[in-house]
Amino acid sequence: MAKHKKAANKGKKIAFFDTTLRDGEQAPGFSMSAEEKLMMAGALCDLGVDVIEAGFAAASPGDADAVRRIAAEIEGPTICSLSRATENDIKAAGKALEPAGKSRIHIFLGTSPIHRSAKLNMSTDEVLAAIHRSVSLAVSQCDEVEFSAEDAIRTEREFLVEALECAAKAGARVLNVPDTVGYTTPDEIYDLFRHLIATVRGTENAIFSAHCHDDLGLAVANSLAAVRAGAMQVEGAINGIGERAGNCALEEVMMVFATRKDIFNIDLDIDTTKIYAASRMLSKMTGNPVPRNKAIVGRNAFAHEAGIHQHGVLNDRRTYEIMTPEHIGLPGNALILGKHSGKHALAARAKELGFKIDDDRLAAVFVAFKAMADQFGEIADAQLIELISGVTGSASAVWRLTRVEMRAAYGAQAEPFARVELEHPDRGLVTDIATGEGPIHAAFNAVQHITGMSATVEELEINHVGAKGRTDCIADIVLRINGTRFAGRSRTRDVIPAGVEAYVDAINRAAAAQNRDAFGQEKASATTDDAKDAA
Repeated sequence: MAKHKKAANKGKKIAFFDTTLRDGEQAPGFSMSAEEKLMMAGALCDLGVDVIEAGFAAASPGDADAVRRIAAEIEGPTICSLSRATENDIKAAGKALEPAGKSRIHIFLGTSPIHRSAKLNMSTDEVLAAIHRSVSLAVSQCDEVEFSAEDAIRTEREFLVEALECAAKAGARVLNVPDTVGYTTPDEIYDLFRHLIATVRGTENAIFSAHCHDDLGLAVANSLAAVRAGAMQVEGAINGIGERAGNCALEEVMMVFATRKDIFNIDLDIDTTKIYAASRMLSKMTGNPVPRNKAIVGRNAFAHEAGIHQHGVLNDRRTYEIMTPEHIGLPGNALILGKHSGKHALAARAKELGFKIDDDRLAAVFVAFKAMADQFGEIADAQLIELISGVTGSASAVWRLTRVEMRAAYGAQAEPFARVELEHPDRGLVTDIATGEGPIHAAFNAVQHITGMSATVEELEINHVGAKGRTDCIADIVLRINGTRFAGRSRTRDVIPAGVEAYVDAINRAAAAQNRDAFGQEKASATTDDAKDAA
């Protein structure tokens, strides 16, 4: 595997501590193999995070192996392992981190009254002694030590100051103040960090860090408040994954800093164009799709359905977009056709599909479109093509799925296959039979044979939706074709045709893009030739 390298820092900035592979991965339903962790660590390195918490080395042999592999192969970021305040944990972390160019052991110990009594059964003096002993040992095992006062928000301020002073005196260079149970508010955490930074002694060579959980939906807001108060490190995870309701979503903090430089004035050493790729890699590895309305990386983050919004975006994206999809690595925004859409969006999509509609016919199409949208909600391209063709009597130069048959075969000698029939205005009905790893894969292969376009499926999501006594399947797919991503969508009564129709939809979009590019090149070439002739 090629080594990943992070670009050198440019100056003073906020450090990003990514715990996707530790706090995120230990959440139910998000486990990753050592190989998957290594791949994800590479994506985090490409993104530009400063610290990768690769795991909890003492938790299991598999976690220790993942930490060691990441430490050996990822160059640039500090590689970190979590550790309890015990000798065995600290030595296990130190051993796993040996190959790292720069290593950190992250020690945690509960400091709140409830943790001291219910979990640790320790007095305040015993907690302080454990902090000093563990941090002092860890200093000899790695390049730097971070100490977390677990449940800091519910810890008495006087004792929290004492605990952090103890850690700093023992050699900790990062003092983490975690909102372990997602309990605080922005005003409260701002006041706490201001107090700690002004009060804790011996921190000349240390920085304060914020680690906020999202139990009350305030993790990002609380992290930003801590930064305003003087915190120099933000901890979180991609897509906000983590224990219970999750962690601070690092991609959201990154884009706040990138978008609101007027407020935070942060020197952002992050390649934000790698955000979407990291988000989708994590989603694919863990089998947990990103919610549609998730900030920054959700499917709807740059999608528009309301007619007023669509009209504005078609004229100037800045009317309703404070950042561009390209900023996070997306090729463009999406105009969703539904009951809230207006004529401008309908006309734009019809043009993309190859229809030429005059104003009178567009009015009739729009009436029929609104009736269909009231019934189905969002309208997929296949539905729109059928609607426009029925109203105008014209055809679009795109492929249309007319039939699909599949067989799922089992056994060492059996092979799944699919028979697909597509219709095209110029080529008529074309049928192909193909095999594949599964019946849906075989159907995709058949579509490729017919259309002549090779594609790789990057995302496929199929959901059942019910409304007004009707249950449909909505399929969303993303294909990579010649290095470019193309999305497709379908809505049918059954899962199988929905997936294949969405695939065909994405192929049609890719073909339309290629035709536009070819037309543009021909036009440019003709213009150049005309100029030469004139000369």
